[in-house]
Amino acid sequence: MSSTDTPAAAAAAAAAESLTAAGESATLLRFATAGSVDDGKSTLVGRLLHDSKSVLADQLEAVEHASRSRGQEAPDLALLTDGLRAEREQGITIDVAYRYFATPRRRFILADTPGHVQYTRNMVTGASTAELAVVLVDARNGVVEQTRRHAAVAALLRVPHVVLAVNKMDLVGYEESVFARIAGEFTAYAAALGVPEITAIPISALAGDNVVTPSATMDWYGGPTVLEHLETVPVTDDPSGDPVRFPVQYVIRPQTPEHPDYRGYAGQLASGVLRVGDPVTVLPSGRTSTVTAIDALGENVDAAWSPQSVTVLLDDDLDISRGDIIVTTATAPAVTQDVEATVCHLHDRPLAVGDRVLLKHTTRTVKAIVKDIPSRLALSEPDEHGGLARHPAPGELAANDIGRIVLRTSEPLALDAYADSRRTGSFLLIDPADGTTLTAGMAGDAFTESANGTARAADGAADDGWDF
Repeated sequence: MSSTDTPAAAAAAAAAESLTAAGESATLLRFATAGSVDDGKSTLVGRLLHDSKSVLADQLEAVEHASRSRGQEAPDLALLTDGLRAEREQGITIDVAYRYFATPRRRFILADTPGHVQYTRNMVTGASTAELAVVLVDARNGVVEQTRRHAAVAALLRVPHVVLAVNKMDLVGYEESVFARIAGEFTAYAAALGVPEITAIPISALAGDNVVTPSATMDWYGGPTVLEHLETVPVTDDPSGDPVRFPVQYVIRPQTPEHPDYRGYAGQLASGVLRVGDPVTVLPSGRTSTVTAIDALGENVDAAWSPQSVTVLLDDDLDISRGDIIVTTATAPAVTQDVEATVCHLHDRPLAVGDRVLLKHTTRTVKAIVKDIPSRLALSEPDEHGGLARHPAPGELAANDIGRIVLRTSEPLALDAYADSRRTGSFLLIDPADGTTLTAGMAGDAFTESANGTARAADGAADDGWDF
């Protein structure tokens, strides 16, 4: 018997062949999946991996063994994504699980996020770098509170493409009217939030309808399967087309006899194209200079493209340190100590007005005070216009809450609006006592503003060196 005589081995061989065929030239799509508990999200992901022949032999054999031990005749494909023992025991997904796979047309990084409402923060983590989000809905239940919550998170994070996968169509007789009603309701809600592109696909993850292969029982549907859409959706998130942002990670000064005067600034180009001869500004100091050389992989180059890691040399001997940002002078952002942002609170300890925190933005970390929490989103309560209702002046944000906050930082920051740059418009709030991550922030307005409640400012914040 050859190594590919078993189905598992054949799947592994096909997966390896697919990965090789995709190669480095294939485009990369990062996408996240989200859905309520028992909507069949893990089964969808498992079906996608299995039917696209992206499952290795030992993985498939483990799933087949686990399924047989449970008395199941067919492999439970949901087990392919339940990487944690606790998940398997509970039958739910409680953490973000990343999967890497490829087809001959594209490479993929999949972030499988949990469905429980208390793990909404995990969806924020998974979708923060995604260019597409798959929101799953059980055809029997339609759009529920968690569906609206996931649509809001996708809109908040400005995920450019959203797929509504209406699952379990086999349990509603594959009725077109059921799919049309759910697709219409979700599309209207997501469009009101500002989601730019929504694609609705009727599927049965259990039976395999419209996941990788077209359904033979839903001939009324003429759109793409889930995989076809993932393979062909345009990837437009090209940071090289954005203004130059080069956060300095490290200052290189060897001070050796061979390089007595060498001073280079190393880091990863967050966005844009930086060229030798470009006039640049160093923020937050505002000092200006000109790029005299760029080193990439030990060689001099005339230009660098995001996301390359390079070392930049300037014409002037400026005082530059880790945390500064080098930008082209013509596209320099404003610097500010007053930050308004939409945030998702990640930690179990609430974030309250008056809290002292550390704000980490690119390579820079500064002290900050929470001056105000003007509102908290009520994701389960649409307002009179069908948008997001807001609770005014909540005073604090609990874990998984999404709200608006106002911060005052100890030093100026070169912070872009998140709408302009997902890389340099985002930040984290950190507990200064133990270094744990508290909150993920998106600078600027995330949604269309509506009437909000009154502001509430922090009092008595001027002590212990936090008076700024």
